[in-house]
Amino acid sequence: MMTSASFFLFPMGEGFAQNTVQCGNSVQNERRFYSPGLGAMVSIQRFFARQVLYAVLSGFCLGGMVPSAHGLTGREIMQRVNDRDDGDRMTAETEMKLVDPLGNERVRRLRTFRRHAGKDTQSLMFFLAPADVKDTGFLTYDYDGEGKDDDQWLYLPALRRSKRIASGDKSGSFMGSDFNYSDMTKPYLDDYEFNVLGEEELLGSRSWRIEAIPKRPAVAEATGYTKAQIWVRQDSLVVVKALRWVYKSTQTKLMQVKQLERIDGIWVATALEMATLQGEKTIHKTVMRQIKTRFNQNLPDDLFTLRRLEKGP
Repeated sequence: MMTSASFFLFPMGEGFAQNTVQCGNSVQNERRFYSPGLGAMVSIQRFFARQVLYAVLSGFCLGGMVPSAHGLTGREIMQRVNDRDDGDRMTAETEMKLVDPLGNERVRRLRTFRRHAGKDTQSLMFFLAPADVKDTGFLTYDYDGEGKDDDQWLYLPALRRSKRIASGDKSGSFMGSDFNYSDMTKPYLDDYEFNVLGEEELLGSRSWRIEAIPKRPAVAEATGYTKAQIWVRQDSLVVVKALRWVYKSTQTKLMQVKQLERIDGIWVATALEMATLQGEKTIHKTVMRQIKTRFNQNLPDDLFTLRRLEKGP
């Protein structure tokens, strides 16, 4: 649904090697697969992070001009976050769990595809279950350059047509989750003022804490957030925590990476939560966990098209 961001531990089969390290309430795993013909097994990186997870993550990735202890400004740090290797030609299956204040859960299964197209990124997502969202699709063109709005389309099978998400609607909830449509693409960093606020220990590693404030009210209105604080791990350049203030609201949204793995040499968020808060009370949250992911897959060019979106999984 995600800056850069499988979900939980996977059983190990023949040909795998895995190292596990406990980090606070989280676990880091380094896992490699040595059979050259099947491709690397990895986590859903860019969708929730730059994809779910950017989306989740890159939306929080905003930099600053005050130097850190490493001599980097927040802007420079966040540029490094956006530029780091997060894999390519990805396929993934993901679980999305929606949790209400009473603890009631709705569980959804998704399949996601993502590739780089030059400096741009294209992603396609299909909901597989339950029946009320089955065959719903979401296509995104995340453009790298300034001055061009990202394109997003939502296919609703009940209507048998695709709806383009207008710029003014991207602050709205994505499929009833705690993610906005704006969370599904990375931000344009020059739209923000920024400050490095300090450093903290998170997930067993030092992290920068960066404040980001939109330069123009139109940016806050379009994204749905008036300001943000984000935490970036110094060793991996992964956004592991983000707090956002909701536009024209007393609510905040808190994203936390619960598990981080280094798989096939790439750091990935393997489990994360996005919670909507009223003060310190959680009024709703979305829990993402990845079932399995593969990188370097053969993805046809016509996969990332409206025709394919409307065809379904």
